[in-house]
Amino acid sequence: MARLNVNGRVVEVNASADTPLLWALRDHVGLTGTKYGCGVAACGACTVHVDGVAMRACAMPISAITPEQRIVTIEGLSPDGNHPVQRAWRALDVPQCGYCQSGMIMAAAALLAEKPRPTDAEIDEAMSNICRCGTYNRVRAGIHQAARGTAG
Repeated sequence: MARLNVNGRVVEVNASADTPLLWALRDHVGLTGTKYGCGVAACGACTVHVDGVAMRACAMPISAITPEQRIVTIEGLSPDGNHPVQRAWRALDVPQCGYCQSGMIMAAAALLAEKPRPTDAEIDEAMSNICRCGTYNRVRAGIHQAARGTAG
Protein backbone atom coordinates (compact mmCIF):
# COMPACT_ATOMS: atom_id res chain seq x y z
CA MET A 1 0.00 0.00 0.00
CA ALA A 2 1.47 3.32 -1.06
CA ARG A 3 0.41 6.71 0.26
CA LEU A 4 0.57 9.48 -2.32
CA ASN A 5 -0.17 13.19 -1.99
CA VAL A 6 -2.03 13.87 -5.25
CA ASN A 7 -3.48 17.27 -6.03
CA GLY A 8 -3.52 18.22 -2.37
CA ARG A 9 -5.07 15.08 -0.93
CA VAL A 10 -3.45 11.94 0.41
CA VAL A 11 -4.62 8.75 -1.27
CA GLU A 12 -3.77 5.15 -0.58
CA VAL A 13 -2.89 3.05 -3.59
CA ASN A 14 -3.05 -0.72 -3.30
CA ALA A 15 -0.45 -1.61 -5.92
CA SER A 16 2.98 -3.20 -6.02
CA ALA A 17 5.97 -0.96 -5.32
CA ASP A 18 7.19 -1.18 -8.91
CA THR A 19 3.89 0.10 -10.36
CA PRO A 20 4.60 3.20 -12.43
CA LEU A 21 3.11 6.40 -11.04
CA LEU A 22 1.20 6.81 -14.32
CA TRP A 23 -0.81 3.63 -13.74
CA ALA A 24 -1.33 4.38 -10.06
CA LEU A 25 -2.81 7.76 -11.03
CA ARG A 26 -4.96 6.41 -13.86
CA ASP A 27 -6.06 3.00 -12.58
CA HIS A 28 -6.10 3.45 -8.81
CA VAL A 29 -6.80 7.16 -8.28
CA GLY A 30 -9.00 7.64 -11.35
CA LEU A 31 -7.15 10.64 -12.78
CA THR A 32 -6.99 9.94 -16.50
CA GLY A 33 -5.73 13.30 -17.75
CA THR A 34 -2.17 12.01 -17.53
CA LYS A 35 -1.69 9.99 -20.70
CA TYR A 36 0.30 6.91 -21.67
CA GLY A 37 2.42 7.54 -24.72
CA CYS A 38 5.58 5.49 -24.91
CA GLY A 39 6.23 3.87 -21.53
CA VAL A 40 9.94 4.78 -21.57
CA ALA A 41 9.83 8.46 -20.48
CA ALA A 42 10.64 9.69 -23.98
CA CYS A 43 7.46 11.37 -25.23
CA GLY A 44 6.23 13.31 -22.19
CA ALA A 45 2.51 12.56 -22.51
CA CYS A 46 2.64 11.37 -18.89
CA THR A 47 4.27 14.51 -17.44
CA VAL A 48 3.19 15.45 -13.91
CA HIS A 49 4.77 17.66 -11.26
CA VAL A 50 6.50 16.13 -8.26
CA ASP A 51 7.31 18.90 -5.80
CA GLY A 52 7.02 21.37 -8.66
CA VAL A 53 9.39 19.54 -11.01
CA ALA A 54 8.12 18.11 -14.29
CA MET A 55 8.56 14.33 -14.17
CA ARG A 56 7.64 11.49 -16.50
CA ALA A 57 5.17 9.34 -14.58
CA CYS A 58 5.41 6.28 -16.83
CA ALA A 59 8.94 5.44 -15.71
CA MET A 60 8.68 6.41 -12.03
CA PRO A 61 7.73 3.57 -9.67
CA ILE A 62 5.44 4.56 -6.82
CA SER A 63 8.10 3.29 -4.41
CA ALA A 64 10.22 6.30 -5.47
CA ILE A 65 7.58 8.72 -4.16
CA THR A 66 7.25 9.57 -0.48
CA PRO A 67 3.95 10.63 1.11
CA GLU A 68 5.51 14.05 1.75
CA GLN A 69 6.13 14.72 -1.93
CA ARG A 70 3.41 16.69 -3.69
CA ILE A 71 2.19 15.26 -6.98
CA VAL A 72 0.18 17.54 -9.25
CA THR A 73 -1.59 16.21 -12.32
CA ILE A 74 -3.31 18.16 -15.09
CA GLU A 75 -6.54 17.87 -13.07
CA GLY A 76 -4.88 19.61 -10.11
CA LEU A 77 -2.98 22.30 -12.01
CA SER A 78 -6.01 24.58 -11.97
CA PRO A 79 -9.41 23.36 -10.80
CA ASP A 80 -11.17 25.81 -13.12
CA GLY A 81 -8.80 25.44 -16.08
CA ASN A 82 -7.51 28.98 -15.78
CA HIS A 83 -3.81 28.44 -15.26
CA PRO A 84 -1.99 30.97 -17.50
CA VAL A 85 -0.68 28.15 -19.70
CA GLN A 86 -4.18 26.70 -20.13
CA ARG A 87 -5.55 30.14 -21.03
CA ALA A 88 -2.76 30.67 -23.58
CA TRP A 89 -3.34 27.21 -25.05
CA ARG A 90 -7.02 28.03 -25.60
CA ALA A 91 -6.33 31.52 -26.96
CA LEU A 92 -3.84 30.22 -29.52
CA ASP A 93 -5.57 26.92 -30.36
CA VAL A 94 -2.35 25.10 -29.48
CA PRO A 95 -3.65 21.51 -29.53
CA GLN A 96 -4.43 19.67 -32.70
CA CYS A 97 -5.32 16.09 -31.75
CA GLY A 98 -4.71 17.01 -28.11
CA TYR A 99 -3.32 13.70 -26.89
CA CYS A 100 0.06 15.05 -25.79
CA GLN A 101 -1.25 18.36 -24.52
CA SER A 102 -1.77 17.58 -20.83
CA GLY A 103 1.90 16.61 -20.67
CA MET A 104 2.88 19.68 -22.68
CA ILE A 105 0.89 21.95 -20.37
CA MET A 106 2.44 20.39 -17.27
CA ALA A 107 5.96 20.76 -18.70
CA ALA A 108 5.28 24.37 -19.71
CA ALA A 109 3.84 25.23 -16.27
CA ALA A 110 6.92 23.79 -14.55
CA LEU A 111 9.19 25.75 -16.89
CA LEU A 112 7.37 29.02 -16.16
CA ALA A 113 7.48 28.38 -12.41
CA GLU A 114 11.26 28.04 -12.69
CA LYS A 115 11.86 30.69 -15.38
CA PRO A 116 9.02 33.22 -15.57
CA ARG A 117 10.36 34.78 -18.80
CA PRO A 118 12.05 31.96 -20.72
CA THR A 119 13.93 32.54 -23.96
CA ASP A 120 13.25 30.48 -27.06
CA ALA A 121 16.38 28.45 -26.31
CA GLU A 122 15.21 27.76 -22.74
CA ILE A 123 11.79 26.71 -24.03
CA ASP A 124 13.35 24.40 -26.61
CA GLU A 125 15.56 22.82 -23.94
CA ALA A 126 12.77 22.37 -21.39
CA MET A 127 10.04 21.23 -23.77
CA SER A 128 11.31 17.78 -24.68
CA ASN A 129 7.77 16.45 -25.07
CA ILE A 130 6.87 14.93 -28.42
CA CYS A 131 3.88 16.19 -30.37
CA ARG A 132 3.05 14.00 -33.32
CA CYS A 133 0.94 16.79 -34.81
CA GLY A 134 3.91 19.18 -34.72
CA THR A 135 2.40 22.03 -32.72
CA TYR A 136 5.82 23.15 -31.46
CA ASN A 137 5.59 26.70 -32.82
CA ARG A 138 2.22 27.22 -31.14
CA VAL A 139 3.55 25.64 -27.93
CA ARG A 140 6.42 28.15 -27.89
CA ALA A 141 4.03 31.03 -28.64
CA GLY A 142 1.70 29.83 -25.89
CA ILE A 143 4.52 29.74 -23.35
CA HIS A 144 5.56 33.28 -24.27
CA GLN A 145 1.95 34.45 -24.05
CA ALA A 146 1.48 32.81 -20.64
CA ALA A 147 4.74 34.40 -19.46
CA ARG A 148 3.45 37.83 -20.51
CA GLY A 149 0.13 37.17 -18.83
CA THR A 150 -1.77 38.19 -21.95
CA ALA A 151 -3.71 34.98 -22.53
CA GLY A 152 -7.45 35.35 -23.12
